Amino acid sequence: MNDEFLKIAKMNEPEAREMLESIRWPDGIICPKCGSDKGAYKLQSKPESKHKIRPGVYKCKACRKKFTVTLGTIFEDSHIPLNKWLIAIYLMNASKKGISAHQLHRMLDITYKAAWYMCHRIRFAMSEGPLSSLLKGTEEADETYIGGKKRGRGSENKTPVFALIERGGELRAQKVDSVSGKNLEEIIHQNVDPSSHIMTDGFLAYNGLDREFASPKTVDHGKREYVRGEVHINFAENWFSLLKRGITGTFHHVSSQHLDRYAGEFQYRYNNHKVSDSARAKNAIRGAEGKRLMYKETNIKSR
Repeated sequence: MNDEFLKIAKMNEPEAREMLESIRWPDGIICPKCGSDKGAYKLQSKPESKHKIRPGVYKCKACRKKFTVTLGTIFEDSHIPLNKWLIAIYLMNASKKGISAHQLHRMLDITYKAAWYMCHRIRFAMSEGPLSSLLKGTEEADETYIGGKKRGRGSENKTPVFALIERGGELRAQKVDSVSGKNLEEIIHQNVDPSSHIMTDGFLAYNGLDREFASPKTVDHGKREYVRGEVHINFAENWFSLLKRGITGTFHHVSSQHLDRYAGEFQYRYNNHKVSDSARAKNAIRGAEGKRLMYKETNIKSR
């Protein structure tokens, strides 16, 4: 078992809070209420006090307001101990095909409902914003279909997911309402530099790409053509295969309503696959800042 995981698993609550503080505030405490870095001090209860101050409370020297390291993050107002949060974050970042809420419910000794909500909040922390710059170079574009019992395009009860992968670079994936040429071209245009070389399969929706992008190339899967020199979409297909294996083998079922968060989880692990499991988990914790996901927003009743 990984030494880093063993270290996290043995942490008590004060140690977990200290670790969270060191990750969120590596260069000193910053007040999450006013943004001041002028200093804050920890409040402690006097021995004779009847009203005890909960652990980890600070007071900002600038705005004079109280806060903890969990304020304004996915951890805020959670009754689950922080050491269990850290274990869950590590496991979700170390597991190539994800880890189910049922598994965390058993491992962490929390209710399934709490584990399910926790997983979605961690996925929210792992969600990545818009690209800092357009994908440029050689990009693969492909779509797949999640759910339903039949294979292939157009099957009932399937939800399409579209992915763009820059070879040697980042991946962007999302649930889409339709796989029409207009819709897919718009997504490609928003994410890909016009000078890029785009690789696709023979799906008719990609036929108009030659109007905007440099010499798009296709492989014809209908004729059992999967690779022609450098022309292929194998990176995209491999990622889709991993996503589907995770959904089928780990989660068993993912509703269309929540599919974007699951795709975002797999996207995050792909884009951070060159770093260690612990570094990937710490990056996810940093991504938790400024993100709140309320229980009613997950709408668990519609699962």
